[in-house]
Amino acid sequence: MAVMNVRYLILLFFLIASANLPATGTYQEPDEFIAEVFAGDPPAPRVLWVKKNLREPIKEIMGHSLGSLRVRYWAQDGKVAWILEEIGKDLPITTGLVVNNGKLERIKVLIFRESRGWEVRHNFFTNQFNDAALTNVYELDRNIDGVSGATLSVRALTRLARLALFLTQQVNTDVPP
Repeated sequence: MAVMNVRYLILLFFLIASANLPATGTYQEPDEFIAEVFAGDPPAPRVLWVKKNLREPIKEIMGHSLGSLRVRYWAQDGKVAWILEEIGKDLPITTGLVVNNGKLERIKVLIFRESRGWEVRHNFFTNQFNDAALTNVYELDRNIDGVSGATLSVRALTRLARLALFLTQQVNTDVPP
């Protein structure tokens, strides 16, 4: 009987321990995402310089400065792809975003490093962003439903969506095709 109790305790220990494992992972490499977006023939990357006139709107969108002087992007045939990162709770969430004709075409979590909030990588969440646009006050034109237990990850992806739409506006006005 004591042997059986020990087995149950060991099983219970492993079940509890596995429930607290971080949900980290690389779901798709950034280079693979860019290749997929452009059907295997990605354009050369370009750079958007974060000039003084962009810093304040970016800070309003993100809630902090970008911490970078330039942002890399890929553009072809009206489609602009970004690989951006934002902190969820403690660690960055690497996200691929595609803007087409001023609307968000796609958002995908590429690398998730947090211990909680991984649910934001699933289509049931990211599909809410499809066709989202930016208002003149840097907000999305729709509400994004949260995910219980993933509030900080939801906020991070929402900020990244807003940032990608804003940066695309800058690219479309500042950079020749």
